[in-house]
Amino acid sequence: MKNNRVGRPVSCRSVADLPKVTCFGPEGIPDGEVQSVMLTIDEFEAIRLADKDGFYQADAALQMGVSRQTFGRILECARKKVAEAIVDGKRLCIGGGVVRQGCDTIADGRPEICFCTECGLEVPHVKGNPCRQSSCPKCGLPLKRKGGCQDDINQ
Repeated sequence: MKNNRVGRPVSCRSVADLPKVTCFGPEGIPDGEVQSVMLTIDEFEAIRLADKDGFYQADAALQMGVSRQTFGRILECARKKVAEAIVDGKRLCIGGGVVRQGCDTIADGRPEICFCTECGLEVPHVKGNPCRQSSCPKCGLPLKRKGGCQDDINQ
């Protein structure tokens, strides 16, 4: 199911690396009875930068390519999810989000193509008109720019 919400799209967040382990679970609870909490990759990155590496929020925000206020919101949400998993004995899984690996920066020479994530149709990009503001002529969903962020990464 596609999210067709109206409003400002989530900006792409830079992450240094994808997590090596994507799920952690409590011991002593049968697998069929364990609930899960999903931590997005940008939330994982915020915890790594602030709590593991000890960066100030302003410096960590620069690394992720977001404002300090946005970084604070991402970090607060991440910490609540981690606390929920620990306190309530839930599985903590990491995946999804709108991210770009640090080494995978968007180059100026990216293709001048917009595409539909649903049907795969490609159309020429019109300079000055963001792809997401155009609709696919086949299925009507918003288009995305080829070579842009990786949306909803799932490991």
